[in-house]
Amino acid sequence: MFLWNRNNPVFPVVLFLLLSGCVSTTAGVLEVAPEPPQRVFFATDRNLNPEKKPGGRFGSGKGEIRYGVATVSFPPDHSIGELESPILSDDHKEHILLTDVALNDYREYSGELSRHVDRTADKSMLVYVHGFNISFEKAARRMAQIVRDLEFNGCPVFYSWPSGGTVSRYSGDEVSVRWSQRNLKRFLGDVASTSGAQSIFLIAHSMGCRALTGAFLDVIAEQPHLKPRFRALLLSAPDIDAEVFRRDMSGRLVQTGAHIVIYTSKRDRALKLSKRMHGSARLGDVDRIPVIIPGIETIDATNVDTSFLGHSYFNGSRSVLSDVYYIINKGLPAEERFSLEAVETTHGRYWKFKE
Repeated sequence: MFLWNRNNPVFPVVLFLLLSGCVSTTAGVLEVAPEPPQRVFFATDRNLNPEKKPGGRFGSGKGEIRYGVATVSFPPDHSIGELESPILSDDHKEHILLTDVALNDYREYSGELSRHVDRTADKSMLVYVHGFNISFEKAARRMAQIVRDLEFNGCPVFYSWPSGGTVSRYSGDEVSVRWSQRNLKRFLGDVASTSGAQSIFLIAHSMGCRALTGAFLDVIAEQPHLKPRFRALLLSAPDIDAEVFRRDMSGRLVQTGAHIVIYTSKRDRALKLSKRMHGSARLGDVDRIPVIIPGIETIDATNVDTSFLGHSYFNGSRSVLSDVYYIINKGLPAEERFSLEAVETTHGRYWKFKE
């Protein structure tokens, strides 16, 4: 629509090109204007590789915490809720691609982070922790997609723990995510204390919910003055023991004053497998009704995910992304988010997406 505004000086040039046969379609003209790249800050305790390609800079082994900025390109026709991924070869016109990884020492990183926060109107920050079976490259691409789809204008940061990046490494990932919790706690405390961010939103998926929930509670326990800076904790498909969460974590989370949200699904095959492996219910799984805890919003996302595993609805569903948008950008509680409807049970109220 921009190109075809007659008051736009570009209009005569485009019209001339079309009439002269230099381009045959409007799409041909639009191809010369790719989507701008998305820059996202990162911290990771993965091992550093000698490989210079961006996707191979970090491996699946444990390492010291390193910091930097990842740059991710987007195809011109990116669709909300899609992580357009290469299969045989990369194509910047078709796929979301990690194009650069720039490492910084902590002092330089902290300064750039603070400057970015200072440029945002509400001094906001979004911190994302990925789940099981995710490489550094995929974590960066997924973070960039989430930021773009949420239209988040604050400071985006992701923390990448040393997941093996394969389904067969599930047990190893459990060890790694537990190992990373202390590093993540240190990182959260540092950015909350020094970045200048006044509104910090925390998001985790699957196994990453274990590390983020534990790290967040540890930060608040050690530095209670930071409580007001953490506005929300969103747990998507959390692979956490449901009863351990209810007994040991839920009450402490409610006391932080943050907006706590749990996204669950009856169709989550990954969590049903985890339940069989551990012999105990998972927080993100739904048997008859989801886990209901006073002071915490539980959202049943069963209706919105049609994928085979039913585990990635957080970044793959427009409905869930829209719901997250209204939490982060508008601060709305469940009863004011238009896509949800309340379900009353003898155990209390939970919410589900409208069909």
